[in-house]
Amino acid sequence: MTQQAGRRGGLDEQAVLLVAGVADLTVSTLGSALTTVRGLLRRSDAAELASAAEQDLVARGRLALDRCTTVPPAHLEILARHALARRGTDGG
Repeated sequence: MTQQAGRRGGLDEQAVLLVAGVADLTVSTLGSALTTVRGLLRRSDAAELASAAEQDLVARGRLALDRCTTVPPAHLEILARHALARRGTDGG
């Protein structure tokens, strides 16, 4: 019974240490992110930088949606279109 209590305390202690480590990582990451944002806000070209970032995010979003929603045409459909285009240019 003493052995189980020792393990339980060890697991509880390990959980507390894990949560404390995650909290410390979060605080340090937020701190460095805020420092980066402050540096970006001090730039004279912040408006252009924000505009470029917005355009990049819109383009990424469009690509992601296209990748998920667009179904490519069937292979035989593509071949048929090429054949029709060829007939139109050959005059036959």
